[in-house]
Amino acid sequence: MTMQTAGIHHITAFVGDVQRNADFYAGILGLRLVKKTINFDAPEVYHLYFGNEAGAPGTIITFFPFSMGRKGRIGGGQVGITTYVVPVGSFGFWEQRLAAYDIPVTKVTRIGEDYLSFADYDGLRIELVERAEGPQSAWSFGGVTAENAIKGFGGAVLYSTNPAHTADTLSRTLGLVQIAEGDGYIRYRSTADLGNIIDLKADPVPEGNGGKGTVHHIAWRAKDDAEQLDWGRLVQSHGYQPTPVQDRQYFNAIYFRETGGILFEIATDPPGFARDEAPDALGEELMLPAWYEPHRAAIEANLQPFEIREIGVKQG
Repeated sequence: MTMQTAGIHHITAFVGDVQRNADFYAGILGLRLVKKTINFDAPEVYHLYFGNEAGAPGTIITFFPFSMGRKGRIGGGQVGITTYVVPVGSFGFWEQRLAAYDIPVTKVTRIGEDYLSFADYDGLRIELVERAEGPQSAWSFGGVTAENAIKGFGGAVLYSTNPAHTADTLSRTLGLVQIAEGDGYIRYRSTADLGNIIDLKADPVPEGNGGKGTVHHIAWRAKDDAEQLDWGRLVQSHGYQPTPVQDRQYFNAIYFRETGGILFEIATDPPGFARDEAPDALGEELMLPAWYEPHRAAIEANLQPFEIREIGVKQG
């Protein structure tokens, strides 16, 4: 059996203070908070989802904010860089905007493409790349208009402790196609028009440590529950031990750790984030799965309040 994922579904990371996290991704980058819920395995911790206007697969970055958590170290077995795609011609806007918020930016080139490279408040490494493909975002916030807004993921840069094995998993298991090699990276492409370009660092990277400022896992797309079951059988046939299907309310998920140390998830596109909130009200209320509703008061009491707000620029 051969299969091919459409690309990235979402990327999940550990961060620190919840308000600073919201300020960076909504207030500065202009993404929409599409869901405010909790870590189902640790209900004392938020699980926040940011994406385009609908939180479409290929646009979603999610966070576990934990201010008391340890600082992580980016390294092998992780997504080293999360890449966002912006409209062609918008680099000037983003350079000026990031400079206005005192965020240092470096221009880098990789496999013939130019990137704006920077870090968020917790040290997560982010890039912007201009590409024509992919629909424009319909979300505008805090001075980021739709004509300049982040469309979604351009892709990701993977750091592996065993690149040869990770390369095999990307191509043979996930069905990504190698399209280029250079500058110390191997480039793969999936079929979607967002979240479709994966660069694997060709040399082994020393193992990183999880914690604030690191990515926990990267999730790949399955079109529905039936296909996800097929993915589970395929992954198992390739020598991995995927988890049973996990109900994440807005998608179903299975997980496995590939041989290079990176935690992979395969997540279903449906049902999406409008299953429990109206599309024009996404992210406005704390949403809990049914099994946690009886404990809402205690859960809310343990969570730090935060708001989605416009972030002013220092004057003078």
